[in-house]
Amino acid sequence: MNTRRDFLQKLAATALVFPSLSCFTAADGPMLRVAIMGLGSYGTRVAEAMKSCTKARLAGVISGHPDKIKRWQSQYNIPDKNCYNYENFDAIRNNPDIDAVYVITPNGLHHDEVIRVARAGKHVICEKPMAINAREGQEMVDACNQAGVKLLVGYRMHFEPHTLEIIRMRKAGELGAIRFFQGLSGFVIGDPTQWRLNKQLAGGGAMMDIGIYSINGSRYMVGEDPIWVTAQETKTDPLKFKEGVDETIQFQMGFPSGAVASCLSTYNMNNLDKFFLDGSNGWAELWPATGYGPIKGRTHKGEINQPITTHQTVQMDEMAGIILEGKQPIVPVDGVEAVKDLKIIDGIYEAVRTGGKVTFKL
Repeated sequence: MNTRRDFLQKLAATALVFPSLSCFTAADGPMLRVAIMGLGSYGTRVAEAMKSCTKARLAGVISGHPDKIKRWQSQYNIPDKNCYNYENFDAIRNNPDIDAVYVITPNGLHHDEVIRVARAGKHVICEKPMAINAREGQEMVDACNQAGVKLLVGYRMHFEPHTLEIIRMRKAGELGAIRFFQGLSGFVIGDPTQWRLNKQLAGGGAMMDIGIYSINGSRYMVGEDPIWVTAQETKTDPLKFKEGVDETIQFQMGFPSGAVASCLSTYNMNNLDKFFLDGSNGWAELWPATGYGPIKGRTHKGEINQPITTHQTVQMDEMAGIILEGKQPIVPVDGVEAVKDLKIIDGIYEAVRTGGKVTFKL
């Protein structure tokens, strides 16, 4: 059994490599001090959620908008020395008050920004999808490994109680042999000029924003990684969804056990946020499955009654535990996990292009 002395000795050894990890609170142990890069709507959501964290706190900001920086400084009591822009944030390497940077910028910018943060010696949390393809994702993993920093990805659902209860049931054999997964992820997107509909910034369309939830969900719900995929694209508005920006993709996946998945990713349909898992002895459903509001679930045994949480608060506290204490999550949230999703996305786009079955080994 690990003792408190063992833990403190390990933490002290870590602090020799990463001196900035020596910040403690009097009662709760180590505190992860985070700078948020990208002060848009989701960055704001994370910042607000972190007010309730016990192991992580907002310590700095990185933005190209001086007016946003000033507003955040006032709202979150951030000192001038912890504020950076996109030209000078490499200087964060000399700031002992920041342990990690949470990159919450458009997908197409993640690769270069994450590598710069890693080279500055800071741990990285990156919003999903981690990159726009598997090659870029692997380069990010390699850069963080080379720099000796951790790379985590914003898979908030990996810590959500209803989701974890279904994973527990599946692992315990309560559903029997898993046969089928259905993932429906979509909504009607608005402003046609937003970055999510810009191929260079987004890396694609709905698949790179909402479809990844069904991809990742299929893996943690089934408990396996797929070995093949087929896919079909439907586009009804080529003006809004230009070349390389997908509107709707249906895709099917097969798993080593023989289980199959049928999924839908779309920017043209509402009311699609549902996971369904079918086994030989039972079933489980999440609906809503991934939204910010309360997740609701039921199984063949009845309603799932788990605590309702603020996903980003739990995520940041859990990630602080991973970075500072070496905690192992039930479902991985590291860069290696994210590259697997990117390989599947690459396969889906290839299947759409060729009309054939794409096989892979993740």
